[in-house]
Amino acid sequence: MAIQIVMDHTGDTRHRFDADDLEALSRAEERFKSLTAAGFTAAIREGSGKVAITRSFDPMAEETLFFPRLVGG
Repeated sequence: MAIQIVMDHTGDTRHRFDADDLEALSRAEERFKSLTAAGFTAAIREGSGKVAITRSFDPMAEETLFFPRLVGG
């Protein structure tokens, strides 16, 4: 079961989906596109434990983390 984790000012929201379920996969891809279009950065955890920024939806990624733009002053 894959997961998309969305970080925000309240903590995080987790969206689990089955990559073999075409409807769930479609919703996950739409969520990816919507969040990245809104300025979130997406990162996937690779098998070695390293994290890599991604700019496109990867249906095989077990975990995708979305974090908002940092705003500083």
